[in-house]
Amino acid sequence: MSDLTLELSGIAKAYNKGRENEVTVLRQIDLHVEPGEIVALVAPSGAGKSTLLHIAGLLDAPDSGSVKIAGQTVTGLSDRKRTAIRREDVGFVYQFHHLLPEFTALENIVLPQLANGVSATAAQERAKDLLTRVGVSHRADHRPAALSGGEQQRVAFCRALANSPRLLLADEPTGNLDPATSDQVFAALMELVRDTGLSAVIATHNLELAARMDRQLRLEDGTLVSL
Repeated sequence: MSDLTLELSGIAKAYNKGRENEVTVLRQIDLHVEPGEIVALVAPSGAGKSTLLHIAGLLDAPDSGSVKIAGQTVTGLSDRKRTAIRREDVGFVYQFHHLLPEFTALENIVLPQLANGVSATAAQERAKDLLTRVGVSHRADHRPAALSGGEQQRVAFCRALANSPRLLLADEPTGNLDPATSDQVFAALMELVRDTGLSAVIATHNLELAARMDRQLRLEDGTLVSL
């Protein structure tokens, strides 16, 4: 069994297939991510980075090619099995935090753990620990509307890591923040990822942020090239 966290092989994806306005988004993408490796995915809007991340995270299916997570081929599995793998092994962070507005910061991190069978006591301890790591433990009892944009995104990071996934996929995680806050929040994310030792693929427009990661790839015309 491979010890790679993520293996994408020959991934292709097109929309409006068979029509005159067919758009090919991804062409024979190969991407291998080592355990503990943080990979930057640099691409302009509309280049297909969200599609690539959705395929890697089992939210979308490729037209061709295979996806492996922790050595297990996940393309072709049932929806139930893919959902289980996504819940246990993959964490997502988006440009917008998507926190549940009626729940506190702590509860937003507890809920995915409860859905994964973790006890309420253990889930709360895990949530408190994660909030402490990103410096917002003092905001644990606040709902998202009472948090700043940077605080909301830090809580979103904690939620993504609540179930101790092997892989983190982040789509422009600081793209909705001002430059100063973006830098602080990104530093918190990098520290959290490094401390937990998981692998990550982080899409960003920001070349300075990309340079802080282990490897930088650019998505151009549906293919990946190294920077």
